[in-house]
Amino acid sequence: MTSAPPLAGLRVLELARILAGPWIGQLLADLGADVVKVEAPEGDDTRKWGPPFVEGTGDEHLSAAYFHSANRGKRSITADFRTEEGQALVHRLAAHADVVIENFKVGGLVKYGLDAASMRKAYPRLIYCSVTGFGQDGPYAPRAGYDFLVQGMGGPMSVTGEPQGAPMKAGYAVADIYTGLYATTGILAALRRRDTTGEGAVLDMALLDAQVAVLGNQAMNYLTSGKAPQRLGNAHPNIVPYDVFPVADGHIIIATGNDGQWRKLCEVVGDAGFASEPDYIDNRSRIANRVALTARLNALTSRFAKLDLLAKLEAVGVPAGPINTIEEVFADPQVEARGVRVDLKNPAAKAGSTPTVASPIVLDGIRQVASRPSPRLGEHADEILNDPAWGGPHNG
Repeated sequence: MTSAPPLAGLRVLELARILAGPWIGQLLADLGADVVKVEAPEGDDTRKWGPPFVEGTGDEHLSAAYFHSANRGKRSITADFRTEEGQALVHRLAAHADVVIENFKVGGLVKYGLDAASMRKAYPRLIYCSVTGFGQDGPYAPRAGYDFLVQGMGGPMSVTGEPQGAPMKAGYAVADIYTGLYATTGILAALRRRDTTGEGAVLDMALLDAQVAVLGNQAMNYLTSGKAPQRLGNAHPNIVPYDVFPVADGHIIIATGNDGQWRKLCEVVGDAGFASEPDYIDNRSRIANRVALTARLNALTSRFAKLDLLAKLEAVGVPAGPINTIEEVFADPQVEARGVRVDLKNPAAKAGSTPTVASPIVLDGIRQVASRPSPRLGEHADEILNDPAWGGPHNG
């Protein structure tokens, strides 16, 4: 007997678009929440952020792949917040929601009566989550927030890239996605507190806050030493060797975490004495002599074929791995075995399904992923308006 999803019965009203806000709604939908996405009449901007697009059975596509990356499991209805009818619809739905998610600029919803203060006054049990670039206060609060800008302002670009190269952003929207993850955690905490107090909450989630928070050890290195970390390419600031190394047919990652692994690595690459030399005998020494060590180790690893060296390192327990393309990721036997890719049945799609990347949460052996594909614009308007759980006509 399969148990109900952990968030079954939770009602979420999503007034968000682009990525950070929708990422929250998607994760809650994966965990079983009923997420109603309220879109402007023209739809979420990312519906048009293609190609590529998911092909439909007819001449029209089913929105850009970008949109589908953050909107599975939801139902869609449209409303124009600028009109009294649109505002009334949102209030009708909010009256039955547990959570509202929005990512408008600070103060952007006040004139419509859809801001946190107005909604919480009307619905005291509501968990209201606002996502902005810089938060609800501070000198930057009025600014619009974009992931790329926040990656620059929040520090990661200063430690990403080659030492002599330009600062480099991550190849995906880390500020948006991390903010979505932190916000989801905050929502679940607020819901847990509401179970005890009966009171809702307002969450003030900022991309910049989240980006700074995930600096992790790099932030602590600075706060402890007073020295700002610098770009090291693929190298690690606190462990050596922990880097990309050349092989005869490409590159691999070697990530030694202790002196024992370092000694085994030297044995595998044919220079066992390397590990015991005073300049390299422990991690502190290896960090001090990083440049010379890396050059010498590069010469040793470059004599091996990729698969041969990876097999030898795995056999002795030295952490190492390939640098996969996205295509290779989804062909990887471990990724396949774990069921990370899921094809959601979708009669409107030309292929009969929409591919998606499932949530990484596996609960009691069940991977948490919504069964519903991303919605077409306004697809569920009648269904939602007639749903008793959302104040439909049969709601007593």
